[in-house]
Amino acid sequence: MHTFSGFDGLYHVAGGSGRRHGDGPLHELSLEGWQRTFDINLTALMLSNRAAVRAFRQQGHGGSILNMGSVLGFSPSPRYFSTHAYAAAKASAVGFTRAIAAHYAADGIRVNLIAPALVETPMSVRAQEDAAIMDFIRTKQPLEGGRIGIPSDLDGAAVFFLSDASRYATGQVLRVDGGWELSEGQYHD
Repeated sequence: MHTFSGFDGLYHVAGGSGRRHGDGPLHELSLEGWQRTFDINLTALMLSNRAAVRAFRQQGHGGSILNMGSVLGFSPSPRYFSTHAYAAAKASAVGFTRAIAAHYAADGIRVNLIAPALVETPMSVRAQEDAAIMDFIRTKQPLEGGRIGIPSDLDGAAVFFLSDASRYATGQVLRVDGGWELSEGQYHD
């Protein structure tokens, strides 16, 4: 059995859609959908980040926190991804990340965020199984032939932010999105 001598980094990836609880376009958004989506995507993030900051401060040295956001927090897609509570929670994650990065920088605690576009995960199954959405993704995420992202596409960024290679970077938002934010995306009716 190995005993770890300390805690150096947190990669907060947990999150998810509140669609089944009532997230959607504002005129259809239920209060339960709003609250559940914020609990999953923002309250959980706050709790893990708070625990990490407390541990770093107790140990008396800095550390690195990397949060998972989404391009939907600042680059909406109204036709296929109109989950307004999710977008609001992910936009809030950016603000929260930057606010705590500013506050704890003097303690040597770095806080950054990766914002991916559509990535092949259990949460994205609905989109993966919809031919119209996948047609849209081919033009909205044009890198590498317009494919959906895969989890390993985020690995390099995660290693960078959690390692000493990023020792002079905090409060950063890195879009790992296959070109999502730069592309108009094309609809085929």
